[in-house]
Parts: sequence; C-alpha cells; structure tokens
Amino acid sequence: MSARIVITAGEPAGIGPELMYYLSALQQEIAQQLVVIADRNLIAERIACCAHSAQKRADFGLKPITIRDYDPAETKLPAHGELTVLHLPLAKKALPGQLDKANAPYVLSCLDRAHQGLMNGEFSALVTGPVSKAVLDSARLRFTGHTEYLQQKCGVRRVVMLLGCPAMKVALATTHLPLKDVSAALSEELLTEVITVLDQDLRLKFGIKEPKIYVAGLNPHAGEDGHLGREEIDLIIPVLNKLRSQGYNLTGPLPADTLFTPHYLQEASAFLCMYHDQGLPVLKYAGFDQGYNTTLGLPYIRTSVDHGTALSLAGSGSADPSSLKAAVRLAAQMSANLQATCNKGSR
Repeated sequence: MSARIVITAGEPAGIGPELMYYLSALQQEIAQQLVVIADRNLIAERIACCAHSAQKRADFGLKPITIRDYDPAETKLPAHGELTVLHLPLAKKALPGQLDKANAPYVLSCLDRAHQGLMNGEFSALVTGPVSKAVLDSARLRFTGHTEYLQQKCGVRRVVMLLGCPAMKVALATTHLPLKDVSAALSEELLTEVITVLDQDLRLKFGIKEPKIYVAGLNPHAGEDGHLGREEIDLIIPVLNKLRSQGYNLTGPLPADTLFTPHYLQEASAFLCMYHDQGLPVLKYAGFDQGYNTTLGLPYIRTSVDHGTALSLAGSGSADPSSLKAAVRLAAQMSANLQATCNKGSR
C-alpha cells in the first residue's frame, strides 16, 4: 500500500485552498506523505492569507510555509514548513468568494487525478475539500456530490455515506434526495446492501471487531405500531430480523427523537438513519468543528471535511481547519487499519 494521502483542495473560490496551509504542521504527526492536488499558484496565494492572518491568531501558532512540487519518486516526508503540491492548472484565475463555472473542469480534473492515483496504488487514501454543486451541476454532468461521483467512477453498486465526530458515527440509507422521495427509495435490497457495506467497513477500515449498528425508523415514534406509517412493519423490521439471523448485531428500528441518547451513544459503533436530515443535525450540533465525512464501499479510503465552501470567509485566512485535520487523521487511521487487516489476512 502507498505511503501517501492525497488531498483535493475543492472549489477554488472557497476556503478549501487556504485550509491546505494547515497541512504543513499536521504532516509532522502523520506518517504518510500528504499530497495536495491543486493549482500551485492558487495555493501559494491563499496560504499567504493564512500566514498573514496567523500573526494575529496565536491559537494556531502558524508560520510562513513553502511549497514543494510533487515528485512520485520522492518517498521522504516533507520537511517542517513544507507543503507538497501536485500542480494542475486552473482554467481561469479564481477570486475569493466568486464562483465561476469556467473552473468546473479544473475541480473535476483534480478529483479524476486523485481517483487515478488511488486505483493504481500511487495513493493510499483520499481527503476531499468542499466543492460547489452550483458550479459542477450542469446539463452535461448531473453532479449531486462527491459520494455519487466517486461511486460512478469506481463502478461499484452501493456506497454508504458516513459522517462522524468524536461523539458518534452516523450512516445514511439515502443521501441527497427530496424528503418526499425517501419512502419510495427504501427497499429490502437497499437496506440489506447498506447494512452489509457499513458492517464490513466498520470492521476493515475502522478496526471494530464486532460492530453494533443502531437503526432509526423512518416515521415519528418509529411508526408507533403502524399508526404513524407502515414502513417499519412492512420493510425495516423484516430486513433487520433477516440480517440478525445471519449474525449482524443490529438494534432497532428506534425512534429518531430518542436514538442519540447517552446510553445508545455509549453502546453503538454507528447509527444508521433513513435520510440525510434525520441524523446529521444532531451530529453537527455535537461536533461540527471536528466533523468528518467518509464514503464506505469504495475500493479505496475517502474522507472529507464536514462543511461547505464558506465563500464569505474565502481569502480572509480565518477559516477553522479543525474538520480538515479530523478528516486527514481519520484517513491515516483508516489506512493503518486496512493495512493491518491486509497483513493479518496474508499470514
């Protein structure tokens, strides 16, 4: 397995490029080489904003850093104060806070280059910066998010979006769907595949030997015996019972309004929610600054920051890097877990 983690800086008009500044200091605690895919000049301009801002922000204790051009033959970690960048040119100069669809191909080319390196073993894991769907979604490409884009690139049948923070991990049965479409999207096949992927990657990539998955119902009070909806009785309970008979450790379906209580938080390896806003508001309240996003079911590790492009902060040097640091640390830990599993299996 490669000893490199690749990071895409994301939307060039957002805070992603300047957040790369903080990777230089983080590199000192990560045993794998951190490689940023982005326009070299863009990164240089934005990290200068952070260096200036850091003079007034002793909380991060930062100093000016230098950029080291990526060399695939170089295995030595960057020196203190260096940031490794794999240069891909912008289509058009990016201004902080000003989206420009002319740079949509650039954003996707960064993702595509990272994907290529992950599939051929050049990189061990991917960390993605925030992108703008408004820039990427078009008649040519229906871009609904990193999760779906990478699923299509990898050609895998099922992926699972899991978001986490120190307090909890929350996986989603459905992702970017209008609420009115969620019930129709749920099926025995979907729930079975999602739980299978979730259980497998909790073992392989998180190193949890016996995962305990707590599952939310779809309806208020988990349907209240059919009085508030029958999805639990007709679909969710039969699927969970079938998977329990196969050895999966599943609890639920539980009412979402009591799912995240202290007792369950202590017991659960992960929570499975039926739709995007059922679990994520709780998670982001509990640990927004330390949140991460990871896509399970891909043939490689992918984590991400748990925030958007924050256009209003771009270029100010004031964006908080905590989520980026959490995502990189998670990618490094998942790589180590996967490597340990592979080594154990080869013996």
